[in-house]
Amino acid sequence: MRYPVYRMRRLRKNQTIRRMVRETSLTPSDLILPLFVTYGKDVKKPIGSMPGHFQFSVDRIVDEAEEVSALHIPAVILFGIPEHKDNIGSSAFDPNGPVQQAIKAIKDRVPELVVITDVCMCEYTSHGHCGIIKDNDVDNDSTLELLAKEALSHVRAGADMVAPSDMMDGRVSAIRNVLDENGFEYVPIMSYAAKFASAFYGPFREAAESTPQFGDRRGYQMDPANTDEAVREVLLDIEEGADIVMVKPALPYLDIVRRVKDEYGYPVAAYNVSGEYSMIKAAVEKGWLDEERAMMEVLLSIKRAGADMILTYFAKDAARILGG
Repeated sequence: MRYPVYRMRRLRKNQTIRRMVRETSLTPSDLILPLFVTYGKDVKKPIGSMPGHFQFSVDRIVDEAEEVSALHIPAVILFGIPEHKDNIGSSAFDPNGPVQQAIKAIKDRVPELVVITDVCMCEYTSHGHCGIIKDNDVDNDSTLELLAKEALSHVRAGADMVAPSDMMDGRVSAIRNVLDENGFEYVPIMSYAAKFASAFYGPFREAAESTPQFGDRRGYQMDPANTDEAVREVLLDIEEGADIVMVKPALPYLDIVRRVKDEYGYPVAAYNVSGEYSMIKAAVEKGWLDEERAMMEVLLSIKRAGADMILTYFAKDAARILGG
């Protein structure tokens, strides 16, 4: 049928009809909020490049967790800022580290909230890279043992899920093996399976205090030009035992999200990263964008592309709009 028999605008006539034929829905259950936990007490330090977000000490992060749960957001993902950093990032697997303490505190106060932990070394190393440095490069295989130790320390503290973000080859298998050997075979792994070397990570590196002290991470994070490689990366993580696979960042890689979902049918997470958040906030501050409309359009685009869950700094604001 063609115009004038068929008129597409009939189903756009008013808000109720538009809602009835809407193809993609977004709910608070689709969202995961990243949180930054640091050492000390009574700390709620604003992150300059990420308005509305903070570094929290353990005693303050539990209040944030309660608010998140009240909005019906099902999960948070924790990133740690330790008091001490060294060449091997030993604070990452300290049982008394900020993340380990925060896990216990949140699960004690808000047991229904799923606590996911980022597993990486960059926040904990003095050089800011994601593993052990040998010959001015990150040594893949020796880093795997440290990542496995970090993941195990998080799970022993009560983490519901671990999320390795380092992009070392073989990390999912190393973590799966150590968890299984220690009786944690039912703890799932959300792998940062296709993590690209992106310009959109800048505000996060301020928040997590994880800027590399030399070079960059292009030797282990993915080239933004590659899609077939992303599919191979995801397949390898699935074969090694990943339960959920992630694409990061989200907006410049929506094609990857769609392809991964179509290829494998696995649960897919997409990370709406700090730079994506901050550029909207900056445009809103300038009066160039309507914040609510821009935020919801972005999140819907990620869901529409095939993401089952979205890690986003907009999680609380979106949940309020969605009726969380």
